[in-house]
Amino acid sequence: MMHDHDLLGPWVRRFLLEHLVAERNLSHNTQVSYRDTLTLLLPFISREAKVPVDRLSVKDVSAVLVRVFMDYLERNRGCRTVTRNQRLAAIHSLARFIGMRSPEHLDWCAQVRSIPFKKTTKTVVGYLDRHEIDAILRVPDCHTELGMRDYALLLFLYNSGARANEAASLQIGNLGLGTSASVRILGKGNKWRICPLWPTTAATLRPLVASSNSEAPVFRGRTGDRMTRFGVHRIVAACAAKAADQVDSMRGKRISPHTIRHTTAVHLLRAGVDINTIRAWLGHVSVDTTNVYAEVDLEMKARALACLDVTGLPRPRSARASKPSIMEFLQRL
Repeated sequence: MMHDHDLLGPWVRRFLLEHLVAERNLSHNTQVSYRDTLTLLLPFISREAKVPVDRLSVKDVSAVLVRVFMDYLERNRGCRTVTRNQRLAAIHSLARFIGMRSPEHLDWCAQVRSIPFKKTTKTVVGYLDRHEIDAILRVPDCHTELGMRDYALLLFLYNSGARANEAASLQIGNLGLGTSASVRILGKGNKWRICPLWPTTAATLRPLVASSNSEAPVFRGRTGDRMTRFGVHRIVAACAAKAADQVDSMRGKRISPHTIRHTTAVHLLRAGVDINTIRAWLGHVSVDTTNVYAEVDLEMKARALACLDVTGLPRPRSARASKPSIMEFLQRL
C-alpha cells in the first residue's frame, strides 16, 4: 500500500508553494516556467506509466522516463536546447527538494539529477557602440510631449540598465531627483536595488513626474495609463529602426530593451567600473551572470592587441629551460 509520503502530488504542491515562493523567493516568471514544466511532465509520466496523475508516486518519475520526456520535448514539441535545459533544471530542482526532505528518496533524487544538460552554442551578447546608442537617443522629437517621454525612457534605460518590465512598473516615489539623483528599482525575486542617475537623466525625468503622487507611474502610455513592457519594447524597436536608416552598422540588428541593458553593462566595464559594482547595478544574483560582459571586453581587447604592429622589437635571448618533472608540473597547477 502506498503511503502519502510516496505520492508525488503533495510533494509538487509543497515544491511550488513552499520552496519556490516562500524559501527561494524566485521571480514570477521562473515560478510560471517551473509550473509549466510540471504541467507537461505529469500527464506524460501518467501515460507512460499507465497510472492516474493523482496516484503517481515519486519513483514513477524515473530517470528513464525523464530522459524519454526530454526527447519528447525536442522531437514532438520542437523545443530548442535552451528550453529543454530549462525544463530539466525545474525537474532537477524538484528532485533536490524531495531528496533533501525525504532520505528514502535520496537514491531516486541522485538518479534524476544525474541526467545531464545538453551543451548549447555560446550566446553572443548583443550590445551597441556609443555612436549607435547616441543615434537612437537622437530619434525622439523632444519638442513634443510624447517625444520627450520617449527620450526620457531611452535615456533611463541606458543609464540604469533596467529591464523593460522594471521601467514599465517604475513609480514616481522610487525616484530621488535631488543633488545626488538615484532610482530604486524592483527587480527579479522582488529585490530592490539602487542605481545612480546622471544629472541629464534626472533633469529629463523631472517634467514627467511634476505634480503627481508618489504611486503614479513614471512612464505612461498615450491614454495616461501605466505603460506596459510591450509598450517599452515597441518604443525601443521603433526608435532603433529609425536610427538604423542613418547608421549602417545598425542595419539588420535586432535591438530591444535588453540590448540597451547589455550596452549599459559593456560601457560601464569599458569605463573602468568593477564587475561587482556592475552586478549590483544590473541586479544580478550571481557575479557569474555579469562575468559574460568581462568576457566580451576581453575579446575586444584581444582583437585590438592582434592589430598592433610589433615587428622590429628586440627579441630576448633564448635560454634552454629544464623541463619540470610531472610532479612539479602538477604542483604548479
